[in-house]
Order: sequence, then structure tokens, then C-alpha cells
Amino acid sequence: MKINTRSVRFRLTVWYALILSAALCVFSLLIFGLMEQRLMGDIRRGLDEEAARFEEFVQREVQIPDVNLTDEIEEFCHALPSSSYLNLRPTAGGAPFHHPAAVVPPHVHYATLTRAISIQNRPYMLEIGASRAEMHRALELLQALLMSLVPVVIAISCLGGAWLSRRALRPVDEITSAARAIGIENLAYRLPAPGTGDELERLTETWNATLARLEAAVAVLWSFAGDASHELRTPVAVIRTSAELALRRDRDPEAYRDSLREIAAESERMTELVEDLLFLARRDSRDAGMPMGPLDLRDVLNETARELHGLAEARDIRIRVLPGVEDATIAGNPAALRRLFLALFDNALKYSADGSEVTASVVSKDGRLVAIVEDEGIGISAEDIPHIFQRFYRADKARSDGGHGLGLSLAQSIAAAHDAVIEVESEPGKGSVFQVSFVHRAAIELAAGSLR
Repeated sequence: MKINTRSVRFRLTVWYALILSAALCVFSLLIFGLMEQRLMGDIRRGLDEEAARFEEFVQREVQIPDVNLTDEIEEFCHALPSSSYLNLRPTAGGAPFHHPAAVVPPHVHYATLTRAISIQNRPYMLEIGASRAEMHRALELLQALLMSLVPVVIAISCLGGAWLSRRALRPVDEITSAARAIGIENLAYRLPAPGTGDELERLTETWNATLARLEAAVAVLWSFAGDASHELRTPVAVIRTSAELALRRDRDPEAYRDSLREIAAESERMTELVEDLLFLARRDSRDAGMPMGPLDLRDVLNETARELHGLAEARDIRIRVLPGVEDATIAGNPAALRRLFLALFDNALKYSADGSEVTASVVSKDGRLVAIVEDEGIGISAEDIPHIFQRFYRADKARSDGGHGLGLSLAQSIAAAHDAVIEVESEPGKGSVFQVSFVHRAAIELAAGSLR
């Protein structure tokens, strides 16, 4: 079986093996060093005890009359371990004493202790040594044991680590396989949650939440594409039909002009739809290109009202911009805000009865500037209000006027770009009130900064 050296499983096993090997090596060195110190300490304590016993023995023996000290020392040395030796030499000159007498052991294999003692008021140097052969044999046995067991433990641990990593990462493989099976055609499918309460369950929940958002976005995209195609199909069909009828037989110039006017009107409607779609697409991609600057909301409302004055006058509808707050400065884009209020005014005019009135004003509420557009039209039902800002949404036939249903969606998108909020209050038969709430304080600070 080919091993994937880039897999998480392989890297986990390698890192586990390296860390375990380093830990076992350090542990083995510590054990070996501690054992060596312990054994050497035992030897040195034994030598210290032997030296103290020898000194006590000599001091006791010299107090006995007519004692042969050399013979007594020789007798004492016979009680020492066979691997030990004792040297006693006077520092002021004289014959030294060695036990065993014929061998002077090399100090490299012995642990030695040297001590100055006094015998019958004469100074002597006492040297006692003990062989380290037993200690070396014990350390060699420990070394062999560690060198044979540590590789076995590492090998067993690596196999166990590989098994554990495979078992631990198996849910990841299952999640990966399930995720690969999800495509654009089955976005409703969700990954099975392991129910373990660990990182894998949180990963699965995150994936499922992402899939839910993706499913909703794709559904909106398909709906948007279908609605856009439907809206574009009508003007294209009208243009084609008008052109074909005009070309079918000879007509008088006025008939051709009528056909061209119809084609021009539908082309204009289609151009507006395409421009609205492009604007919304740029807003979705955060590339709307809206430079912000200080402006007065009342000026935008007055300019928009003047632009729609002719359309309102044709239906005997009066548009009034009421006086409001003195300082209505915000940070905004004039062209975009004109488009926002144009959509709100146009919506009010479309659904207002002839001879009614549309009013607009700017007021201050809770530290924010609120632009209000109010009409006396047919109103909006409570179940339709949550959907009126959706693209291509039309509440009912009474509100279907041949528009493409993007005006309020554009207005909401522009408001969002200005950190503003659109709210609507309406009741069927009693008109509608649209309120656009802007941040006031930030706009004033921006205006002050631009003046500096």
C-alpha cells in the first residue's frame, strides 16, 4: 500500500514517533545517570564508613599495652571486602602499610577515599579504595536493557499511534466523502453530525450552516435569473413583434414612427432594467463605486420632488417637501441617494389615487436623521410588507403596474451602502409611510473633517 507522506495521518504518526523517541531517550539518559550516581554514592558512603571504623579501631587498639599495631591493622583489613584495598603511610617518613601487600590497584577502576588521621600523635594519610566493577556490570546491564526495550516500545507506540490517528481521522474522511457528493443539484443534503461534542461536530455544523447559506444563495440566484429572463423576454418580444409587423408590408410614415416609438419605449424599459440589474450586481460584489461626502438630505428630497413634478401634475397629485430639522447633513453619495428617493417617490405616485398628496420630510429621532416619504395610496397588506424589498416581488395584481419590481430592492441596497435602514408602515386603503434612518453624528464629523 502506497503511503501518502502529505497526509495528516502520516504527519501525526511521524511527529508522535519523533516526540516519543526524544522523550524515551531523555528518560533513558536520566535513568542511567541517576542509577550511576546512586551506585557511586553507595560506594562512597561505604568507604566513608570503613575509614571511620578503621580510625576508631586504631585509636582503640593503641591504648592497649604491648599491642602489635601492624598485626592488628592486618587483621582489620582481612575483614574488608576482597575487592577493596587500604594504604596507610606516615607523612613524616617511614614504612607504609599496604593491603593487600602485593598489589597496588590502578585507581581508574576504583573509587578511593583519602583521609588524614593521627596515630600516637603521628600524622598518617589513610587511603581506602573499593572496586567499581560491580557498578559497571550493573550499569552495562541497565544500558543493554534500555537499548533493547526502547526501540521495541517506540515501534509498538508508532503502530498504536498510526492506528489511533486513523481511527481519530476516520470521521474527517467520512465528512470529506459526504462533502464531495454534494453538488449544485443536491445542496439540500447535509453532512451527518457525529454527535461527539468535539471539534469534528463543530466542523460538521459549520459545514452544514455554510451549505444552508449556499443553498439559499443559489435559490435566490436561480429565482433572480428566472425573473430577470422573464422581465427581459417581454420587451424583447415587443421589439421583435413591432419590427416584424413594420416589415411585413408597406406602411405610411406615421405607422413606421409608431412602431419605432414603441421599439424605443421598450428599449428604454429594457435599458433601465439592465442598469438596475448591473447596479444590484455591483452592490452584491461590494463594488458599487459610491464616493461619500457631506450633503443635505433636504436638498436631495427637493431635487427628486422637482424631477417628478411633471409626472405628479399629470395625475393631479401634489408632492410637498415639509420643513424639518435645520441641520440635515449626512455622509452620502448624491446620485445614489437621488436614486433611492426617486424609487420611493415613484412607488408612492404609482399607488396613489389621482388628486391625492405625497409628502416628504426630514426629522431627528434618537440621534439619527430620518427621511420620511408618505402617500395616501392603496397601502400594503401585513403579509406582503416583509417581501416588498425582494427583487422582482409584486404583492398582487392591484399593485402590478408593468414595472420590473426592482425599485424598492434598489432603494434598500443603496440604504445599506449608507449604513441606513428602511422601515415601512402601511395599512390597506390608508396609504404607506417609508422611513429611511441615517446616522447623523458620523456625517457631521465627516463634514467637519472635509472642511479642515
